[in-house]
Amino acid sequence: MSLRALLYAGLFSVVSLLGACASAPTPIKSAELNFKEGEASYQSKKYTDAIASFKKVKEAYSSPELTTRAELKIADAQFDNKAYVEAAAAYEDFRKLHPRNEQSAYALYRLGLSHYHQIEGIDTDQTPVKNAVSALETFLVQYPTSSYAAEVRQKLADCRSKQLEYENYVGNFYLRTGKYPAAIKRLNAALLRFPGTSKLDQTLFYLGQAYLKSGDKAQARETFNKLREKYPASPHAAAAAKLLGSV
Repeated sequence: MSLRALLYAGLFSVVSLLGACASAPTPIKSAELNFKEGEASYQSKKYTDAIASFKKVKEAYSSPELTTRAELKIADAQFDNKAYVEAAAAYEDFRKLHPRNEQSAYALYRLGLSHYHQIEGIDTDQTPVKNAVSALETFLVQYPTSSYAAEVRQKLADCRSKQLEYENYVGNFYLRTGKYPAAIKRLNAALLRFPGTSKLDQTLFYLGQAYLKSGDKAQARETFNKLREKYPASPHAAAAAKLLGSV
């Protein structure tokens, strides 16, 4: 075969190949199929894959109803994958975009839990506690009879206990560093903010000590007696009784 014939044969093969590619484009998955694949991945706990599929549903804009469902599914997948910062943002966005959606209560509930699960130690940033309290309180105002209400109340009580614990932590720091007026102010404010919360016996004990060390024996005596009357079984009550001997 001549060189020219070989060149023509090669060119024909390339053109044929390009034509075949052009005539057989890669099929694009429908939004419905991406949604089903996302659900399958979610059920298999392959949350990263699920999120990727649900995002494709959003990007398709094929159906407002399907897009809305995908938005909530993305938030759920992030939550179950313990990506709580991302989940909180996704639930918040869902509520802003769909305030009248039937799943709005659920989104607010999960928003509160997303903040709750970000709470760490007492000596760390307390913003997650504050955000959790805000979301959980809002939920109880808007949906007091919801099936989630009992759990929300329990989580909220725990958050308030953590808030009081932090106030005690700061108050005790002031006490240990000799800043008695600051300790008294902080601890008295805590008593007013968190009535009925656990760890108030500790608040009263630190407050009594702050009064005693500041030289206000009358207030120290009154505070220690209140501690003993309200929380007789508390170990702080026994310690207060010993201190009362010096007042």
